[in-house]
Amino acid sequence: MRGGRRFGENHRVTVRCHRCGRELVADRIGVRELCAGCGAWLHCCRNCTFWAPGAARDCREPAAERVADKEQGNFCDWFRPAAPADAGPDAAASRARAELARLFGKKP
Repeated sequence: MRGGRRFGENHRVTVRCHRCGRELVADRIGVRELCAGCGAWLHCCRNCTFWAPGAARDCREPAAERVADKEQGNFCDWFRPAAPADAGPDAAASRARAELARLFGKKP
């Protein structure tokens, strides 16, 4: 498995919601899994370790197919949950922009 964590027995993964920042610990992140805090899709580009705004298709995985809406749930085979530390220093700013966009009815 390239660039990600292995899933399976006794392997737990922690992912932080891209929208509200809530952490979820699970055995795996299902393709239709929603955040318990805000209802955002968890199996989406914004929560993936390959998410790279500005890169081709905003993804560091060259074989991944294009996903139009990076915040919608998807069936990408390359999805690897980003660890909370992968969120980087701009995570708070990203959450603030998303909250403003939600308040004003715009997409971030």
